[in-house]
Amino acid sequence: MKRVICSGYYGQGNAGDEALLATLLQMLPSEIEPIVLSGNPARTRAQYQVETYNRKSALDILQALRQAEGLIWGGGSLMQDVTSALSPFYYAGLMGMAQQQGLKTLAWAQGIGPLNRSTTQWMARRAFMGCSAVSVRDKKSAELLTQWQVPFTLAPDPVWALTAQSAPGLGNLHFPRVAVTLRSHPQINSQRLGALAQALKLFQKATDTSILLIPFQPSQDLAIAQLLHQVLPDHSQILTLEDPRQIKGIFQGVEMVIGMRYHSLIMAAAEQCRCFAISYDPKVTQLMAELELPGWEVDQLPEDANAISMAWLEHYANGDSLDPARIEFLVDRAKVHQGLLQATFCPS
Repeated sequence: MKRVICSGYYGQGNAGDEALLATLLQMLPSEIEPIVLSGNPARTRAQYQVETYNRKSALDILQALRQAEGLIWGGGSLMQDVTSALSPFYYAGLMGMAQQQGLKTLAWAQGIGPLNRSTTQWMARRAFMGCSAVSVRDKKSAELLTQWQVPFTLAPDPVWALTAQSAPGLGNLHFPRVAVTLRSHPQINSQRLGALAQALKLFQKATDTSILLIPFQPSQDLAIAQLLHQVLPDHSQILTLEDPRQIKGIFQGVEMVIGMRYHSLIMAAAEQCRCFAISYDPKVTQLMAELELPGWEVDQLPEDANAISMAWLEHYANGDSLDPARIEFLVDRAKVHQGLLQATFCPS
């Protein structure tokens, strides 16, 4: 067995990053024994039955590096300096330590940027250039690596291929169901949030749907979900799950999602759910363009609740989910990331 470290934003309570970890573990060759760096080692160990170390402990990281033959860095938006200026330093430092110790390093399913500082751009380029192999999930990241002259593989986000499991807690919600995955953001001020809440109330009344409120990262999303639930106390439910496979399973019983969270849109689209997007980040905007999803940039949200509600109603009544053949194509292409794991660590 080859022992390989898995490093990402794991164990931090973000369902999107947990979905990437679950998919990575699902795709790992059987010859690899994973060592996961986690913000909550006990929870990650219990959930996936893997060896874990604290991602925030230098001693833990050094101990893990001494035991491993390789490091998988990914996936997702790890190398960016918008939500955290420290993130590039952490991951570039970790990659540098692994490479100095002779570990084979794979940058896996990366979404690179935004990188607004010259220092972080330099660190990112250096980190990727030192990798044995690199895969990215979007064209913007591919364009950046092309500029840096770093070889790469481009494939859709791995979560397209995550195996869904039945979700508990849906028994009390009548059909049809609509899921909402909003998050806090500076542009979601009290006025916009009030308009969204009123629009959701109008939408629910017109459709007689059950509204399922899913906090993808409770530390950022739960307060908004609670506010929306207060507006629709008899027609909505907050559902918080830790297992990303079950979260993906939620969308098997949902007609439409109104989503800000990137991976909520991927999970929903993969389960043939109609998607209406609100973009707060370039990665969501890119996904909207690639999948031709209706929606708005967060700073372009209409101020009028009726206008918001009418747009949702139009898509609910007349919009289409992705064609099954296209979903199958995206799932198959996402498995390219799995092939790269095999080729990097277990070549025949």
